[in-house]
Amino acid sequence: MTEQDRRRIAAGLADRLSYAEIARRVDRPTSTISREVARNGGPGGYRPRQAHRAAVQRARRGTPSASREAGPPVGAVGEGIIELAVRAGLPRMTARVHLDLLLSEDGRRTAAELTRRLDVSAASVSVAVNYLVENGYVRRERDPQRRRDIYVVDDGAWYRSVVLSSRQLLDSARAATAAAEALGLDGPVGQRLSRTGAFLERVSLDIAESADRWRGLLE
Repeated sequence: MTEQDRRRIAAGLADRLSYAEIARRVDRPTSTISREVARNGGPGGYRPRQAHRAAVQRARRGTPSASREAGPPVGAVGEGIIELAVRAGLPRMTARVHLDLLLSEDGRRTAAELTRRLDVSAASVSVAVNYLVENGYVRRERDPQRRRDIYVVDDGAWYRSVVLSSRQLLDSARAATAAAEALGLDGPVGQRLSRTGAFLERVSLDIAESADRWRGLLE
């Protein structure tokens, strides 16, 4: 949990929100919020900065320095990346999962590892990784020996994501063009949709061409 998450918890407590409502706003299980508040002074004494400092100290005491799951500290830079991703439309939990994968040394995590590291439910991780896989940010590999999925992020993921976005944009362009033709190109609505389709098609093709041109930078 980030310090910014803890600030949101404090704000929710100040507004007398229920734990369930605070959990929804922070995108965490309700049980996580109740434990967080209970171990850090209760509803009347919760202080986000002190709570975050205490959590960092507990993590340092309880995590071996050579742990396979260990990664670089998120800190303010990581929180800033998450906020930028959220502003761009990525769900907060999905952004957190993606960042944790990016920060892993080998770019690989199992669902169980993500659940433990982020202190969230398995269902939340499942929704997040499915979104990342569907949009090309992450690929799914199967571990046949232990019968589990491993989620992998690599440099090529950025190329796949951009190409997938350009294809989705091209689909929108074709839909707009088809609607324009169905409504008639001699009317104002049809002409507007036709211009929109032409614009989106040109942009999508330019994006795909640019991704192919600069793909070598990721290799």
